[in-house]
Order: sequence, then structure tokens, then C-alpha cells
Amino acid sequence: MITKRSNQLLSILFLFTLAMSQGQKNKNVAQLDAMIVQGMQDWKVPGLATIVVKDGEVVFQKTYGVKNLTTKEPVNENTLFNMASTTKAIVAIAMGMLVDEGKLDWDDKVVDHLPYFKLSDPYITANARVKDLFTHNLGIGNADVLWTLDSVSTKETIKKFQFAVKAYPLRGGFTYQNIMYAVAGEVIKEVSGQPWNEFVTERIFKPLGMNRTQAVASDIFKVGNFVTPYYDDSEEGIVEVDYGFSDQIGPAGMICSSANDISKYLTFLVNDGVHKSDTLVQPKTFKYLFEPKSFLGNTGTYPTNALTKPNWNTYAMGWFQQDYRGHKLDFHTGSLFGLVAIAGIVHEKDMAVYVFANLDHAELRHAILYKAIDLFAFEDDSRDWHNEVFNLYQGFKKSNLEFQEKKKKERILNTKTSLALIEYEGTYNNELIGSAKVKYNNGQLHIDFNDFVKYNLEHWHYDTFLTNKDSRFRQKMMIRFELNTDGKVQELDLFGDVFTKTK
Repeated sequence: MITKRSNQLLSILFLFTLAMSQGQKNKNVAQLDAMIVQGMQDWKVPGLATIVVKDGEVVFQKTYGVKNLTTKEPVNENTLFNMASTTKAIVAIAMGMLVDEGKLDWDDKVVDHLPYFKLSDPYITANARVKDLFTHNLGIGNADVLWTLDSVSTKETIKKFQFAVKAYPLRGGFTYQNIMYAVAGEVIKEVSGQPWNEFVTERIFKPLGMNRTQAVASDIFKVGNFVTPYYDDSEEGIVEVDYGFSDQIGPAGMICSSANDISKYLTFLVNDGVHKSDTLVQPKTFKYLFEPKSFLGNTGTYPTNALTKPNWNTYAMGWFQQDYRGHKLDFHTGSLFGLVAIAGIVHEKDMAVYVFANLDHAELRHAILYKAIDLFAFEDDSRDWHNEVFNLYQGFKKSNLEFQEKKKKERILNTKTSLALIEYEGTYNNELIGSAKVKYNNGQLHIDFNDFVKYNLEHWHYDTFLTNKDSRFRQKMMIRFELNTDGKVQELDLFGDVFTKTK
């Protein structure tokens, strides 16, 4: 028999446990917050947002810093950042919804939905399945130059992708492939009758109440309250960079969202595809999205593997995966011209983390991810993730600077071009990338890729030139000209891609 006194003792015990739990939660919040504040100072991050969901509720949601270093406007819970490649998981969910409805199957051939889909290898073209659009193991080499050096339509981008060369057999390797997600977006359009952006807005964002989230990146300029992208230049310090939104490959990484909206998205993920009482994605399909599809070996793709030391690395449908503290961690970064993100889920612990920042490759995001997991999933504050990640990347930064100095020392001084500069003028073409127009003006050569990206060329040595820094990448590139046996300019080479002079 439970007496009145027993009830009182149970109530006291419950309240004590609740207070202890709340106290631990508050301690976790304070510890994560302190690390972020210090990390932002060391990484020089202008603005940042972090969200943590545990057991279906938001346990941490804070914004930091400013949207713009000039205006000093603070980041708030509705400020839009770019999700970059964490967009990919949302597109996979959208495709899963169509699978649930029986409108297509993961094993459908892509050409059955997109007859114009064509790759450089006929076998891969004929046998590529819908699921292969999400797993980066199609067998074709990377062709991101199609959207970084051009601005043609989605359909034209996909058509030009046919000139990307085969790298390995179908499903026989791993090459990160943004353009296949653009293809997935076109499949969604063909099957659903709606452009992919309208589909995800109607079927995912609206039900979840993600009212600020924009599936077309350029729409942020209409709705306002968005961040400015920045880059930490080794010579100039923190500099503003141009927005690099490329909506022709929108499904690969152009969704923009806010801390408030992402908290709803993470809650949906932690609840296994269920929003409140509505099942938006069937359990079988939701599970399939997180099942390993590609195998990356022990090294994986992220430098932080040197710190986490996973035993295995895989890729699912828009998620990298590895073991962490004996559990499967699904995660993905996003990086797009001065804007970054990271998402992570530990399903067995019912917790998820998301970080936004407006500084190019601000790898503080990795430290926040692992610190949040340690604190909220394992109640462990023993590891100094900020210093570990910061020191790791400082080492890479030092190595890169040393490499750049080495390149400068290897420059052969006091050389001349083979011909007068005006002889390098002309139009050069590459069947994959497009055209490069070289012009001579006021004693200097200038190059224009596809009437989209322009550079000034500085003579480096012999027939090699160095570009100025691009306003998005902030990187200089080497361009080398080749002469034919008649002593005339025949082609130019950019990162191994050859453009042949046509006029």
C-alpha cells in the first residue's frame, strides 16, 4: 500500500531529480555557450547560430555576432543563413515522399524520368538509378566548374555534364557530385508536376512551420534579414565576398534558413520523420534515408577524422556517417562562398545539432558539433574541442602558406612570353566548361569565362599567367598558354582543363 507519506517522498524525489536534470541542462548550455564565444573570437567569425535538439525539444538555441561588420546589425533567430550542402538531405526527404506515394521507386532508372539525361559513359547512363543521384558514387568525375564558371539553366547544366569523364565503374568509388542533386531536383519536378523548390516548400517547410526558409537562395533579398558572407584572407584579413548563389543547382545547396526554422527541422528529424501527430515520411523510407550507401574507408573526407578517429566512414542520402563514441553519427557540412553550416544527428541518443556561420570555412562548426554531442548526449565536458579543432586547422593554414611561399620561390624571374601579349587574344572553348575570351587592353590580358566570371591576368613566367583574386573564392589561379608547331597560341590550361582556341 502506498501511504500519504510515500507519495510525499516520491514527489520530493521527482522534484529533486527534475531539479538535478535542469541543473545539468543549464550547465551544458553554459559550457557550450562559453566555448562558442571563445571560438568566435579565435576564428574571427562575424555571425553564428547554434541549435541543439534533444529528446524532441530544443535544449539550446542561441545566435551570436552580427549579420554585417559595417552595419553591426545583430544576428537574431530569424536571420537567414545559407544551408549550403546540408540542403541535400532535404531534397532526399522530398524524393522519399514521392516514393511513399508510389510515384517512383529508388531503383527507377533516371532516363525513364529524364529522357535527356546523358553521361559520358553509355552503360552508366542506361543504368543510373534514382538512388544514385544522392550517393556520390555514380562513376563520373566532379564537374563543379559548370556552376562556378557559368550561370546557364539547370537543364543546360545537366546537358553539359555529359562531357564530364568517367572516373570509375558505376558504384565503384566516391566522388562528391553536386550536379546529380540538380538532376534529382528535375526528377522531383517531372514526377510531382512541381518545381523542386515549390515541392519542398509545400510538403516540408509549411507543415513544419519553417516560414522564413527560402528554397531559392536569391529570394533572401526580397524577404530581408540575412547575413553578409566573409572570408579570412591571409593577406587582407576578414573581407566581404560576393554572394555566390547558383540556383541552377539549387537542390545541391541553395536553401537558406534561420535558427528558429532549423530548430523545427531538427525536431522533425529527431522524431524520425514525424511532426507532432503527422507522419510526413513513412518509417521505412525515413530509415532508408540514413542507411549506408557508399563506403569511404577509414580516412573519410574530413580532416577532423584525425581527432575523432572513426573505425568506418560511409555516405547515405545526403549524410556522411561515421562511428562516434560507439554510436552512428550522421552529419554533413555546407560551404558556399563565405557562408557555412553543419548538421549532425545521433539517432540512438535522440539528439541533433546544427550550426550556421557567415565566414568561409569557419571550422569552429566541427568543434561545436562534437562539443554539443558530448554535452547533451553523453554529459561529458572533458574534451577541449575548440582548441583541438583550431590547432588542427591552424596547422593546415600554416602548411598552405608555406606551399604558397614555395610556389613564389619556384617562379622563374626575368622571363618573357613567347609572343606579344596581343597574340594571346581570342576565344577558347572547352566542351564541358564553355568559352573563355581573352582580351588585351592597356598592356594587360583579361579573361572572361562564359560572360560570367572575369579575371585580370598578371604574367608569372614564360607563357603562364596568374589571375587576380576572385570576389567569391578569393583565390588566385594559374593559367598556362600552349603554342602549336607554327608558333601560334593553340590552347590554354586551367587546373588541367584544356580550352582550345577557335578564333
